[in-house]
Amino acid sequence: MADEDSQSQIGLGASEADVHAKGAHEHAEDELEAHAHDEGEVEEGESPDEAEILKNFEKAGKIARRVSDDSRKLILPGESLLDIAESVEKMIEDAGAKPGFPTNISINEIAAHFTPEWDCETLLGEKDIVKIDLGVHIDGCIGDIAYTIDLSDEHGKLLEASQNALNAAIACAKPGVKVGEIGGAIEDEIKKLGFKPIENLTGHMLRPYMLHAGVEIPNVRVSGGYELQEGDIFAIEPFATDGSGRVNDTSQVEIFSIEQTRNTRMRQSRQVLSYALENYFTLPFAERWLHKKFQSKLLLSAALKELMGSGILRPYPVLKEADNGLVSQAELTVVIEKDSARVLTKL
Repeated sequence: MADEDSQSQIGLGASEADVHAKGAHEHAEDELEAHAHDEGEVEEGESPDEAEILKNFEKAGKIARRVSDDSRKLILPGESLLDIAESVEKMIEDAGAKPGFPTNISINEIAAHFTPEWDCETLLGEKDIVKIDLGVHIDGCIGDIAYTIDLSDEHGKLLEASQNALNAAIACAKPGVKVGEIGGAIEDEIKKLGFKPIENLTGHMLRPYMLHAGVEIPNVRVSGGYELQEGDIFAIEPFATDGSGRVNDTSQVEIFSIEQTRNTRMRQSRQVLSYALENYFTLPFAERWLHKKFQSKLLLSAALKELMGSGILRPYPVLKEADNGLVSQAELTVVIEKDSARVLTKL
């Protein structure tokens, strides 16, 4: 699931962004440690084994790829977005895992972060360009994968641009390479076909229970940046567009994640927070998931508004191409090994 560039989109300077990411990661670790002790899962002094963590990323990646492949048959004109999202999430659960985040179904100029509302009646159209971005997690270790289908069969080059960019990015990813170089490889491939990369969407480092773990892989060339290290795990996700090459927030928000915990005024807010923390920890979740537990839309909306207003929840606004350009996306999850990047989201 795409990350908005922390400097250009949210207005944080480089040092502020690092502090924000570090604080979020430390808070997540505190919450998870507390939960694990509550459940009796971790003994005093123990820490997760790195080999076991990688094994869980590999398992999640294989399931994500299988579900991604199987879900393609659902993407047809006239199909319900809600049915598609719920079918994808059921496939994940039937495979013995959990969704790493709500299934994103972003159409045409919508670039990312759209997941259907609980009562969504939207159907796919015959000319839609459909981006499916899905995540699978096992003990917080996420396989993140995305693909684009052009139901019109009129925009093959646009889809080719993001896929070629993904292939080029993976080919150059290895220890010692800086993320700015990967962004350059992405930008070059997309521009070769006459399109623009979306400059304020990025790939992102993955850690257990951290979908966006503080390091970004840009989709354009930048100087310097983080230097890849052996063992790093990243979701690399180029976006190509025939528009301006930037996205803007819309007013619609369907996805949230917990940033911190604190007291709230409303009892309903406390109940929603407790339920979300117990079921999703620090991973993103959808309002429609909560609706199955909290059936009053009015009370749920009020609770989410209070939780966002107090800084407890992070909202993920639906992102739209700034000039209403069409957008394609391709994404895989990789681990950085000794001299290359190995794809984890594969069978």
